[in-house]
Amino acid sequence: MCLFGPTLEHVDDLPVKRPEPTVTALQGLCLDKGYDYPIVRELITMFRFISHLKRRGEEQVEKKRNPLFKARRWVVERTHSWFHRFRRLLIRWEKKIENYEGFLHFVCGIICFRQAGLFG
Repeated sequence: MCLFGPTLEHVDDLPVKRPEPTVTALQGLCLDKGYDYPIVRELITMFRFISHLKRRGEEQVEKKRNPLFKARRWVVERTHSWFHRFRRLLIRWEKKIENYEGFLHFVCGIICFRQAGLFG
């Protein structure tokens, strides 16, 4: 919770300027349940983002109400999970950055092929 405030304070310092949100072009901010605190919600409102933030326990309630409910996972979290299935990336054995980066690119290719359905 304490780290989120300084992070949002530096949004205006980004090299690529953020376009001003308008009524027709609103900007969303996707966060997981770890950021479900009142101060975080206030900061999101202050910086005029639209919050995509589930409240704690909201998924369990929905799961009880609808047995077919499937939790929504963010693309980044899902992709990190896919990367961690490759033990060589999870436990970095390579000493040279070039070798590690090469394997990282190789894994990205494997993941893309799997998502495209080219491996069957």
